[in-house]
Amino acid sequence: MKIKGSTVLITGAARRVGREIALAMARAGAHVIVHYRNSQKEAKRLAAEIQSLGVKASLIKADLSQIRQVHRLLTTISKRSSPIDVLINNASVFYRTPLQNVTEKQWDEIFNTNLRAPFFLSRDIGLRMKKAGKGKIINIADWSGLRPYSGYIPYCLSKGALMTMTQALARDLAPEVQVVAVAPGPVMWPEGLGEKEKRTVIEKTPLRRLGSPKDVVETVRFLVEGSDFMTGSTIFVDGGRLIA
Repeated sequence: MKIKGSTVLITGAARRVGREIALAMARAGAHVIVHYRNSQKEAKRLAAEIQSLGVKASLIKADLSQIRQVHRLLTTISKRSSPIDVLINNASVFYRTPLQNVTEKQWDEIFNTNLRAPFFLSRDIGLRMKKAGKGKIINIADWSGLRPYSGYIPYCLSKGALMTMTQALARDLAPEVQVVAVAPGPVMWPEGLGEKEKRTVIEKTPLRRLGSPKDVVETVRFLVEGSDFMTGSTIFVDGGRLIA
């Protein structure tokens, strides 16, 4: 699929890796729909930057942990004159949840945002893509979905389920729609991570260094434009963390 001229919806696009993906798609000629939850100022700045590249940018606000807002987002999308060609499920909730302290509220927030919302977005938009005869869905997972680390059980479970969802949707939406996942490792430090923890992560990464958002961006771009013969796959962009 050609990126130029396509319409791309990216959830959680206002900050961090999502922002870099949005800019990369815009630089390649895509019109970008920027979803955000609370980062309105950042989203507006991003939209202005995208428009300066000569392509269209639109903003859409929704709390993906709330199913009513997910459905409202889908209703808004369905009224657009141009269909969604590429959906990138990037939005994610990530915070420490020690086993003994996990609450139902935390569980629901993490799973609703990281799994339920991507499912309903992918189902509704994916079925429209299938009817139109083409489309790409890319889920941003995490290497810890296969090798969970201590203190983040709900998060790791949600990302593992997202990989399984990728395979299931790939079967049901084939052959018109390709569904793939990208599972980053340490490409950007989480907010509030201490220096000792950072050193530990580097030591446990076979490539012995931090990656960058660009590593994820280039993988996403390849999956959109570089190959139309991949579906159901998860690509690990993790510096080798999965095999360490």
